Amino acid sequence: MNKLLNNSLWLLIAILGASAVGGIALNRGENINALWFITAALCVYTIGYRFYAAWIAATVLRVDNTRATPAERLDNGRDFVPTNKWIVFGHHFAAIAGPGPLVGPTLAAQFGYLPGTLWILFGAVLGGCVQDMVMLFLSTRRNAKSLGQIARDELGPLGGTAALIGTFAIMIILIAVLGLVVVNAMKHSPWATFTVSATIPIAMIVGLYMRYFRPGQVLEASALGVILLLLAVAGGRFIDEHETLRGLFNHEGLTLAWWVMAYGLAAAILPVWLLLAPRDYLSTYMKLGTITLLAVAIIMLQPNVKMPAITPFIDGTGPIFGGKLFPFVFITIACGAISGFHALISSGTTPKLLSNERDIRMIGYGGMLLESFVAVMAMVAATVLDPGVFFAINSSAGVVGANAVDAVAKISAWGYPVSVEQMQNLARQMGEATLFARTGGAPSLAVGMASIFGSAFGEGMLALWYHFAIMFEAIFILTTLDAGTRVGRFMLQDMLGNIWPAMGRTSWMPSVILTSALVVSGWGYFLYIGVIDPNGGVNILWPLFGIANQMLAAIALCVATGILIKSGKFKFAWVTGLPLLWLITVTSTAAWQKIASTDIRIGFFAAADDLADKLATGVLPAEKAAIAPQLIFNLQLDAGLTMSFVCLLWLIVFDMLRVCMRYLAGKTVLPLSESPHSSSRLVEEWVRD
Repeated sequence: MNKLLNNSLWLLIAILGASAVGGIALNRGENINALWFITAALCVYTIGYRFYAAWIAATVLRVDNTRATPAERLDNGRDFVPTNKWIVFGHHFAAIAGPGPLVGPTLAAQFGYLPGTLWILFGAVLGGCVQDMVMLFLSTRRNAKSLGQIARDELGPLGGTAALIGTFAIMIILIAVLGLVVVNAMKHSPWATFTVSATIPIAMIVGLYMRYFRPGQVLEASALGVILLLLAVAGGRFIDEHETLRGLFNHEGLTLAWWVMAYGLAAAILPVWLLLAPRDYLSTYMKLGTITLLAVAIIMLQPNVKMPAITPFIDGTGPIFGGKLFPFVFITIACGAISGFHALISSGTTPKLLSNERDIRMIGYGGMLLESFVAVMAMVAATVLDPGVFFAINSSAGVVGANAVDAVAKISAWGYPVSVEQMQNLARQMGEATLFARTGGAPSLAVGMASIFGSAFGEGMLALWYHFAIMFEAIFILTTLDAGTRVGRFMLQDMLGNIWPAMGRTSWMPSVILTSALVVSGWGYFLYIGVIDPNGGVNILWPLFGIANQMLAAIALCVATGILIKSGKFKFAWVTGLPLLWLITVTSTAAWQKIASTDIRIGFFAAADDLADKLATGVLPAEKAAIAPQLIFNLQLDAGLTMSFVCLLWLIVFDMLRVCMRYLAGKTVLPLSESPHSSSRLVEEWVRD
């Protein structure tokens, strides 16, 4: 009887999920209720976690809950520490959940709500969650080694070196785009700038409180941090309305970019307990709390999605970024569906805290499911806006014109009516001077979230809700920016340590300062590129970000597929092999188009040549002519980087195929680097807990 009820329940969930997905996919001509998106997501995620993830853990990976993890065997009370699974889950989610699941779906909404939503749901269940869980398992079995180290041990020096170089270079691009998003959100917004700036000393106060004033009083520190964050949002209004103080926080994008670089350098050098740890901890509360509140508000309001299922911009003429639906929707939405950055957290970081292998499914697969749900919420928040408002916020002045009248005329001509008065009223409600050309995705997402929160909990507080949403997004961004900078520093120290051993000592201050400065200089340069770009930087950097991130995921899946085959699990290699094949196809196609396309809105070389011709003929305005040489060089550099990433990816793919073919032919290959089995002494203790 219990089995019948259980089967009936899962059948009901499957039918409900299929109905919700079908309703989203087949709806045409009428507005669709946002509640269907939540229903579809929860049903798809539940089925994926209960059946697919459980099968992979039990059959493909053969998780062993009696086996001691590196956290137990190498416990040193500093880096390797067996930790409660819920704390590890929170740490892991805070580390992987950057701005990607917020910004990517928002930008991809220019294609309509349907393509991005389907990719978020099924890309995560079949690809992103699988990558995260498998890499967490493989690293746990290999003394918590990083992705690059695993590649070097399993594939050999050629593929391993390529993976190390590719991983580091890709991370530089990822961090730069994170910085661009937060700069665009704060530009000429004193309220937002003050609120985001206040999160830094607040995190340090919490760190000092937990270390010196009240050690062990985690709840007190948490309450203090959350209260201070909320006061910072409210205090931003006072700053914005004070004539003198407003000027202190009203800055151009380039000024803010320098401050973001300074923050990244400080975060990489300061002790982890002073800034990174309390920021991660506080951000977990804010992330989970805000997304839960947003889901509750959507359930209460049941708003209609106003963006059509598919827009005419699937042909590549979109105002936010150039490129057709395939392949660009799949690289625009990276985090939320599948993200290579997660492989860096699942290997080398989270395994150092994992106390039992049985928690790998919950932390790896479940953590990515939660991030995917964040992406669904972002898609809903972006698409409940009037399409005209959405495009007015996200289209750069270089595309629609700097004049408000010209901008609304052009956007209305696309079939998405909007007026100057409508945008002025909206800006006034949100406490901003203007919302035109606020590219990067963060401002439009904040407007969407504020509209939902305002309708559910009080429209008189729209400005507060908007800046709360900006702060919420900034916490996502800065958490990943500072953690990524620190991880980049460790990677660079590891590489330089092969040349000069002292540089490999992570605690040697000269090495810490030098490598941190080099990493920040690397991503800071690309941040500078995006800030000075008259088109807002998104059109140049976000596709490069997406290509780089998906290539990093392909590298991780490539290593995982090779290990599965070397482990005698060839019949299960499709689990990682199919997502790998899809990512290779998508990223190679996107990279080829960014390099070879003659469309100046897509091809890097085409855009550089067009700009060079205009500069030579003297048709550029004086302001743009002054920075044109820099923009031309940057476009050519982006093209070169894209070609380098593709070459590295294919080098790793061919090296993996070489190793697998040798193994299948019975020839000698590098032995598996898996650590020997050691029985856990923590099993009984954790079972009791």
